[in-house]
Order: sequence, then C-alpha cells, then structure tokens
Amino acid sequence: MHICVLGAGVIGVTSAYRLLRDGHQVTLIDARPQAGSGTSLGNGAQLSYSYVAPLADPSVWTHWPHYLFSADSPLSLRPQLDPAQWRWLLQFLGACNATRVQRTTIDLLRLAFYSRDELSQLQQDLPLAFEHRIAGKLVMYTDPAGLDAARKQVAFQARHGCQQEIIDTARCLEIEPALGNSQRNWAGGVYTASEAAGDCALFCQGLVEAMRAQMGFRFLSSTAIDSLHLQNQRIATVHTSAGAIAADSFVLALGADSAALARQAGLRLPVYPLKGYSITVPLDDAQTQAAAPQVSITDISRKIVYARLGNRLRVAGRVELVGLDCSIPPRAIDELRQGVDTLFPGSLGAGGHDNARLSPWAGFRPATPSGLPLIGATPVDNLFLNVGQGALGWTLACGSAALLAAQIGGRKSAIDGTPFRYTK
Repeated sequence: MHICVLGAGVIGVTSAYRLLRDGHQVTLIDARPQAGSGTSLGNGAQLSYSYVAPLADPSVWTHWPHYLFSADSPLSLRPQLDPAQWRWLLQFLGACNATRVQRTTIDLLRLAFYSRDELSQLQQDLPLAFEHRIAGKLVMYTDPAGLDAARKQVAFQARHGCQQEIIDTARCLEIEPALGNSQRNWAGGVYTASEAAGDCALFCQGLVEAMRAQMGFRFLSSTAIDSLHLQNQRIATVHTSAGAIAADSFVLALGADSAALARQAGLRLPVYPLKGYSITVPLDDAQTQAAAPQVSITDISRKIVYARLGNRLRVAGRVELVGLDCSIPPRAIDELRQGVDTLFPGSLGAGGHDNARLSPWAGFRPATPSGLPLIGATPVDNLFLNVGQGALGWTLACGSAALLAAQIGGRKSAIDGTPFRYTK
C-alpha cells in the first residue's frame, strides 16, 4: 500500500519509518527543507518516560488567577476572538479533575513505556547519532508542600511500573554536583534513574537519511501542503506546491497545523498550539562544561527544563496560549538565560549575554485538552491521525508510530489503542 505521511516532525518521521518497515511504500511531505525543523527542532530534549502527568490537573483551578494575571507565571493566556481557543480551554478545564487525570496518566505511562521499548529496538536496528544518553532526571522542588504532593504522585505511579525516588537535597547534590552552585533553597527532588535525553532534530534527520537508502521511500521537502481533495468519503489526493500527490492512505502528522487541514475533511480536532521557548547553550570549554549538569533537570516552580546534549545545554520553558504567534520576545529568552545563571552559574561563559549565540527558538506543541494524543482511524476512510502529543512528542513518538502502524496493518498492538481514538 502507498501511504502518504503529512509532516516531517518527529511524529511524522517515526510514522514513516514504521510504515516503511512494514513493507508499505511511503511518501513523506513537509514544507521545510529538512526533517525535524519545526517544533522538533528546539524542544526540551528530555525523554521523560516516567514523568507524563498531563497539564490538565485539579491544581489548575486554584492557580488560575496566577496564570492569568501574574507577570512571572510559567503559563500564560492571551484571549483571542478564536472559537477554537475557547472551546479548547473549556474542554481543558473539564479535564482538570482527579479521576480523569489519574486515568490519563496511566494511559500515557503505557504509551511512554512502549515508546521507550520501540526506541531501544530502533537503535539496535539503526545506529543513529543524536546525542542520546540515559543519565537520569531530577525534578527539583523549593516548596516542601510541593514535594509532599510529588510523594503521592510517585506512590501512584509506582503501582503502574515507574521506579522513582523522593530524595533530600543532599542526595540531589550527590547525583548532580552542578546543582551545588545554584542560588535556590531546595526542599528535595524526585529522581528517576532511567530517564534519557537526546537531540530530536538530529534523530529526525538521521532517520530520514536511513530511510532514503531503502526502496519505496521518498521525502518531498520544501513542499507546502495546500489542500485535500476528497472523493466518496476518501482522500483522493493532497494538493501541494509540487503538484497533486495520490496515495492509498494518508497520515496527518502536522502538529499544530493539523486541525486546520483536518477541517477540510470535515473533522474538528481538539488540538491547540501551546507555545514554548528554548535556548541552546554552547559549552565551549572545560569551565562551562563542568558548570553544566550531566543529569536532566526540571525546575518545577519555574517550569524550566535542562538537558545535556554533548557539549550543549538545552534549556526550555513556558506554556503560552497565544495562537500561532511565531515571535520570540526578548523577555522569554531572558527568562531562560536567567534560569541558567541561577541554577548553573558559569555555564553560560563569557559570551552568555549574547542572545544570538544561544540559538533562541519558539515552537508550538500540539496539545489536546486531556493530554491524550489522537492516534488511528478517522471517519474519512483512508485518513489516519498521529497528532496531539503536546510537550511529550519526543517521548511518545516511537510508541505512537508503532501503535499507528499496527492499526493501519490490521494487527493487534502491544498496548490498547482505545484511549487514543478520535471521536467526534
């Protein structure tokens, strides 16, 4: 079967790889000249298989005034005359209840563990170079009450296969000595030894190059996707800047742009872009390399993540509901740079206040209100979805692709795909 995958971020690239491995002919299309050049380019780099609790949480109700009105809130909302934004927000608030959050967390953990296994298998099959390291992860707390709440979450997740520890500050500093120079009063942290990190964009590019060497694969880069042409409740062709592309089936994996294209097929996807920012700090000498962490770090109060990628440090944060505003305001980059200065002084080096040197980036995480991605069939006979992974796209990519490929191939999947089905 000839399958056309729309979108060459990490979700689309891994989908293409699994479908090609199943023996299908695959065409991968993306508007950018290189795979992994959109939201996959500058993401937080952490592969957080055990830290998948959704953004929708009962605590949102008590923190809502802070999110709306505080200048230093890590989550901000710019209300717009956009029905999709308000519809998403109402559904998001409806998902902020304890019972639903626990169910969602269990489903996401199953998909995350599946994804970890699939990435491990892929690495055995293909020796890709993408700065992958299993160095562990520390989620750091300054608030004792927050650490107590984390203790309950760790106990809950332990019943579903997670191996995590609540540890005191002294033990945190043993695991990551670079935290000893931070200007924060830590209460302790959650340590997960099995967590990893890797450069998502390098992974996408390496995987596409590996697929290029195989029969039945083509990558149409720099090819804008304009519209869908439907006949008899099926997609006949997708119209692009390179002409009309016909296929037996189509996979929609365009991230935050998926909802707009899906509307042409009569589908209303509950997907909205959550904007985030990152910088990538070059660690040019022994001093900056020693000052930066080896373990992945999440500063939970500021919602900033730090991940070591060889001699670079990826720093990412913020969640903004502002539509598809591509601008990168200086205050967002200043906030991330100040986070590095506070936690890991010395790692920025002599040129640390030159923003251009830090490769400022903004991207749009395609999120559903509940946090569960949409994977599988749609009411359009030959259109399949793989979208809505939100901030967990890198973590969930390989598992999502394997689940999708099993459904397209009519095979029983390793995990239950029911929670990820699209419903009107």
